[in-house]
Amino acid sequence: MFLHYQPKVHVRRQEVASAEALLRWQHPNHGLILPGDFISVAEEAGEIGALTLWTLHRVIEDQKRLAAAGYDIRLFLNISGMLLADVAFVAKACEIVLGSNAKLGFEITETAVIRDPESAIRHLQEFAAIGVELAIDDYGAGLSSLAYLKQLPARELKIDKMFVMQLTSSNRDPLIVRSTIDLAHALEMEVTAEGVETPSALALLSVMGCDMVQGFLISRPMGIDALEAFLQQDSHLTRGVSGQSPFVRPESFWKRA
Repeated sequence: MFLHYQPKVHVRRQEVASAEALLRWQHPNHGLILPGDFISVAEEAGEIGALTLWTLHRVIEDQKRLAAAGYDIRLFLNISGMLLADVAFVAKACEIVLGSNAKLGFEITETAVIRDPESAIRHLQEFAAIGVELAIDDYGAGLSSLAYLKQLPARELKIDKMFVMQLTSSNRDPLIVRSTIDLAHALEMEVTAEGVETPSALALLSVMGCDMVQGFLISRPMGIDALEAFLQQDSHLTRGVSGQSPFVRPESFWKRA
């Protein structure tokens, strides 16, 4: 098991605001296995709690490393909906976070809350109370519930990439994205658009008032060494007269990383 990180860039400030930790499994026989192929198995086997706590420890170590290098950005990790009802997991996670003094965030899906809203909301409030920032992941992919959305102590709402990737080729998706941005801002949340892969999508999201973007246009997921190099390079860059974003990397950069 190892972690990759994908930065989230603040559109107006043109700087890396945070990064999402993405778990990977390098299997000796089957090669690289992505979370979609093993997270559900870990949940069914009752190992998702231990796996998430392992990830939490690694993210804390990486966040402290970045902070020591001068890049004190918040790192987010995904929390399974199953764990939001697990009292023992929540208590242990809170204990680890409180003892770390690291800037952390948890990403949770809206459907995870709907499974057991009373427990989920209570435990999310506990996380928020100790300084963990909460982001609602994949918004729009499931059965969105405004009744639950307004109760969540979330600071960030992430629009699912299936809407973002169709922004410039669909009539309805831009309306959904724009209304979601307006709704999130009314609830005092920042908005992150996932799956940003083209300059035209980035330009449209900027006009719509989207706060942050994440996707291959900005960067692919990368190891902690490459992320530190990415942050170091960006700290010395400004937007040039050509208007090209300093966060877009040539193919040669990724081959080195």
